[in-house]
Amino acid sequence: MKKAKFLTPVITAFDAEGNLDVQANKNVYDYLIDSGIDGLVVMGSTGEFYAMSIEQRKELIDLVVPYVNKRTKTIIGTGCMTIEDTIELSNYAIGVGADAVIVVSPYYFGLTDANLDFYYGEIAKAVKGNIYLYNFPDRTGYDLSPEFTLNLLRKHGNIVGYKDTVSEMGHTRKLIKTVQNEFPGFEVFSGFDENFVHNILVGGSGCISALSNLYPEIFVNWVKSVNNKNIAKIAEIQNCVDKMSELYEISQCFIPILKKAMMFKGLDIKDYCKTPFLQADEKQTNAIKELMEEVDHIIS
Repeated sequence: MKKAKFLTPVITAFDAEGNLDVQANKNVYDYLIDSGIDGLVVMGSTGEFYAMSIEQRKELIDLVVPYVNKRTKTIIGTGCMTIEDTIELSNYAIGVGADAVIVVSPYYFGLTDANLDFYYGEIAKAVKGNIYLYNFPDRTGYDLSPEFTLNLLRKHGNIVGYKDTVSEMGHTRKLIKTVQNEFPGFEVFSGFDENFVHNILVGGSGCISALSNLYPEIFVNWVKSVNNKNIAKIAEIQNCVDKMSELYEISQCFIPILKKAMMFKGLDIKDYCKTPFLQADEKQTNAIKELMEEVDHIIS
């Protein structure tokens, strides 16, 4: 069994005008690093990369990489709609000192394996660092299949990992079983918090999921419990995370909900998001408070 890891796809803190809130972002990074989380994934879906210009994404790279300063692993989301932009942003991140980049494939049109092989192949050949694939079929409209992934790994040694944001663990299990004999060091992470333990049990590396922004200490403890094979503690935390996952159900646009919850947790940030996301309304705010009270009761 691989050593378990939990990485946080970090929220991006903005001001009311949609500019980066530099100090608030630093507050979040310190909070996560001090809690002992295994790494930060910056400008993933939770980080609202899709609503940021290339220039603002570079601005955030220039903020996070030197500030984190290798205190934990830093992976930068660099997927764009074109190969050229993805390569430019990826090499910018690697050049500043990021540990790796994670690339979601283009969305809107469905793409064939031939399209995807060309897209990722050109990127892998041009990017001067390690790359993680980001599979999110609900958003891209298609799947990076286990067979496609294996073929890609055989051709490009700098593709080192994969985030599988699917609720069906059967897909992740098949991916792991398909690639692990030839590429035992290839990291496969689940994209849903509650699938963390199942991922490890089938040979994966852990999870990259958003609730660790809010309660990183719980997820750090979960990792320790898995690595120490403490079954009772694993089950206890699973119960807590299952309840915590109800946060996603408060709104289809969960990022403003998560930011509001982080404010209630005591972080010095605001809950501004890129438009068209709206801040949590009164009903949603009350639901957040009630859920956090229930979670805190379970923890205590």
